[in-house]
Amino acid sequence: MVTIIIIALLVIIVLYIIRTQRAFVALEEKMKNAFGQINVQLKSRWDAVTNLVEMTKQYAAHEHDTLTDVIAARRATNVSPEQVADQENAIMDVLTRLNAVAEAYPDLKANQMFTDSMASIRQYEENVRLSRMVYNDSVTKLNMMVRQFPSNLVASMFGFTTHDLLPEDPARAEAPSVSDIFNK
Repeated sequence: MVTIIIIALLVIIVLYIIRTQRAFVALEEKMKNAFGQINVQLKSRWDAVTNLVEMTKQYAAHEHDTLTDVIAARRATNVSPEQVADQENAIMDVLTRLNAVAEAYPDLKANQMFTDSMASIRQYEENVRLSRMVYNDSVTKLNMMVRQFPSNLVASMFGFTTHDLLPEDPARAEAPSVSDIFNK
């Protein structure tokens, strides 16, 4: 009888370890996917800004080189969560410069293509915000499992570790929206 109980307990423990390991793998893959979505949204947003820069080039040739250099810096495809905040700051710098150009060239602000591009950028901004939320939620769930008992034992057995959340820049939280910048 004791042998049956010991075997049953071992089976339960092994099943728990397997289930928990699979849950860690699923959470880690969801986190990687969410981070990949952030990169997709950032690239799409930068492409929209590139198009906006090309249009702006027609109105302000002297701004083109500066804006193109900033956009070229974004072309890196393998970014880390720490680099995302730097890229967010770079896009805000570009958009601030574009605001100055738009103020100087009223015809640019009235151009339908400019207006459409700004609407696209606003949508990409929302998509990036949502992607960041999904990533941070995924990281939080994974981190909780890695730290909580008894799943932390399984995490240490299989090498699962905690991950950093994407940082939120307090100044960015107070930054004006793109529509506010360009629709003044």
